[in-house]
Amino acid sequence: MGSRKARARFARALDWERAIAEALGDVAAEIRLTDVAELIDLIRNDQAANLADLIHSSTELFFKSGTLRYALSADFAAAWEAAPEVALDMEFRHAAVSAFFRLTLGRRRMAVEVLDVLFDEMDLDDEAKSGRLAAALASARLAPASPRR
Repeated sequence: MGSRKARARFARALDWERAIAEALGDVAAEIRLTDVAELIDLIRNDQAANLADLIHSSTELFFKSGTLRYALSADFAAAWEAAPEVALDMEFRHAAVSAFFRLTLGRRRMAVEVLDVLFDEMDLDDEAKSGRLAAALASARLAPASPRR
């Protein structure tokens, strides 16, 4: 019984991560236009306000104002043998849905790790929660997400 619940939780998290990643593809591409050394410098020197401004300018092209924002925490990995990666904690709030997640950007890929998703409505089943998240992401966009290539 416990493993079935764990599998269901894992599947739900994957659905949410996929939905957020698909909605944020354009945002990730826009953030990647910033020199990675500049992003790392902002993170290393704890320039949260400057990083928030940069991320805001990248999100405002694709999402309604205030729906997607930097959550004031970031990290990076810059090993000699690999391309650098930047991880940004983000918040999404729209249509009675709040999602907290980490957006990781690499040279050619992005990843989303969902930290938590809250719904104003109680007693929603997993399918309804996934549907509400997808609908909230879609209605928060200024234009439909670009298809993935």
